[in-house]
Amino acid sequence: MKVSELINEELVVTNLEVDNQEKVFKILFEKLFKNGYVKESFLQGIVNREKSFPTGLLLGENNVAIPHTDAEHVLKPSIAVATLAKPVMFKNMANPEEEIPVKIVFMLALNSPHSQVEMLQQLVSLFQNENILKQILDAKGGDEVIEVIKKCNINN
Repeated sequence: MKVSELINEELVVTNLEVDNQEKVFKILFEKLFKNGYVKESFLQGIVNREKSFPTGLLLGENNVAIPHTDAEHVLKPSIAVATLAKPVMFKNMANPEEEIPVKIVFMLALNSPHSQVEMLQQLVSLFQNENILKQILDAKGGDEVIEVIKKCNINN
């Protein structure tokens, strides 16, 4: 499965104005839940996992977070995306003591542990291109975010 196949317009929020990661989690969870992708337990699963295993990725100018939780909270696979009007602090995946300002959040709702590894590999390929991250940040809506991701030459 490709990243672009899991992102739907109704799961994308651009230029989101929030001041902490819990608000990002709640807004993306509500989109996933309302559209039938996840169970009610998904939000608490995300919050709990983020405390133990932070998901902030230090990439340079446009840092990303990839919160996710166990497959038991997911009904059908999807990825919710938020671009943030102002960066929100996340703990660094590589160094949980450090907080980093994140501008883009990809919330993974995957119902198979195997797909998680594959999806993370595809996303990391996407994140390695600063130009793509900038285009995602500049997108005015979900359709534009999806278009940018589809145009990439990776297995997206």
